[in-house]
Amino acid sequence: MSKPTTSPWAILPFLLPGIRTHARSMAFAIVCMFGSVFLRLIEPWPLQIVLDNVLSGIPAPAVFESLVPWLSHKFTTTPAVALLTICSVSLVAIAVIRAAMDYFRTVSFTLIGNSVISDLRGRLYRHLQTLSLDFHSRARAGDLTVRLTSDVGMLKDVTVSAALPLVSSALLLCGMLAVMVWMNWQLALIIVAAMPFFIWITYRASTRIHDSARKQRKREGALASTAAENLAAVKSLQAQGHGLKTVDSFTTENKKSNKEGAKTSRLMAKLERSVDVQIAIVTALVLWFGTRLVMGGSLTAGELVVYLAYLKRGFKPLQDFAKYTGRLSKAIAAGERIAELLKEQPDIIEAEDAVAAPPLRGVIAFENVSFSYDRMNAPKETQLPTLRNLNFQIDAGEHVAIVGPSGIGKSTLLSLILRLREVTSGCIRIDGEDIRSWKIDSLRQQVSVVLQENCIFATSIRDNIAMFYPEATDEQVSSAAKTASAHDFIQRLPNGYDTQIGERGVDLSQGQL
Repeated sequence: MSKPTTSPWAILPFLLPGIRTHARSMAFAIVCMFGSVFLRLIEPWPLQIVLDNVLSGIPAPAVFESLVPWLSHKFTTTPAVALLTICSVSLVAIAVIRAAMDYFRTVSFTLIGNSVISDLRGRLYRHLQTLSLDFHSRARAGDLTVRLTSDVGMLKDVTVSAALPLVSSALLLCGMLAVMVWMNWQLALIIVAAMPFFIWITYRASTRIHDSARKQRKREGALASTAAENLAAVKSLQAQGHGLKTVDSFTTENKKSNKEGAKTSRLMAKLERSVDVQIAIVTALVLWFGTRLVMGGSLTAGELVVYLAYLKRGFKPLQDFAKYTGRLSKAIAAGERIAELLKEQPDIIEAEDAVAAPPLRGVIAFENVSFSYDRMNAPKETQLPTLRNLNFQIDAGEHVAIVGPSGIGKSTLLSLILRLREVTSGCIRIDGEDIRSWKIDSLRQQVSVVLQENCIFATSIRDNIAMFYPEATDEQVSSAAKTASAHDFIQRLPNGYDTQIGERGVDLSQGQL
């Protein structure tokens, strides 16, 4: 397999096609996000008006000049109480509207994220089916399963629950910084001066967390592979009395995974506490200088309260980022592992002008065919060929047995005919046509194969027989079973052809398989 991608954006090109299909929903969600950010910016202002105008007896702001007299006359109350009522109602109205926007934003982003990630999982599975046997012989099935299920699931969960809320929080931070600079540039200077320290500490810690998370995902893939390999061979291991010996290899991988997980947790906790301490220091400085400004008359008490409220909410994205850094790092590592697979190119590629294979008579000809297995990605010129300049022809209806010791290429011949592997040089023809001129599926559908290993799925016997011909009738399924001399024992099963069998056919004997 190719070297791991280090770019945290490696997965984005594979997500964009799915995002484009939800352009309208995405635009609506973004509008709601900006609306929510704006409402959060104005949310503290009613509190400032209460402190500076209602409690201090200062006339209401100009925007309320006509509303306050009308309200105080309508309900026979004082202007101060009318202004207090306006501020109280405004708080509720802002909260309700913001809650609605947050709801629609969250739901929209969640639906979009779920759809995009589910589409990504489907494309990844289809892509794995197109990769050659050379790739699958190098890859470990357990690790591929983790990437297809756990890695995609983690990317889905973190994208919806952490990444998108952080985008909203980052916008809120930018907006609040701008307002704080406008309100009082002297206090804003304290915050701006502290930002480089936040960025430096966060970047340094998140890099280490990301490296640890990447190693942890790799360990978890190795752990899954070890478990899958041992469980797949459990019958042989137990028969030979070696079942418990595999516990050591699993325990070793489990300890390595746990060690990386503990390291990631420590780094995350350290980052969170460092950010908390920095925020406390900045808040204390703003409170100290801000109080001095209030005492000097250049800042009102209400403005200071609003400023501190902005400061608390403005720093929340930094706290959230510290909180979610571990999850984001795991998601980035998972995205890299998914992108790594999606960048793998199939070795067997159809020609652009490939056509469907016509009904075949079955004249097979090998013309100067040579083939070498890709052993550990070594250069072709250094590999010993399994087949070299092979020439023969099998006529339609002719029965040919190819015999010899293991490893001379008997199974390889069939793999080449089916284009499960590609010839290194030479040409294979069927009925005089180069098989590379046909669509791969149309060729394989006309070749019947009895493989050395059993391929049984955890479903009914009927579904297993009709797996690649789902429109088959009951009569056709029964006819196929009779041809394979399986009809009689199937009929003796509790539910006949509807009997559910376990994974890899564990409910059946070797002879029945």
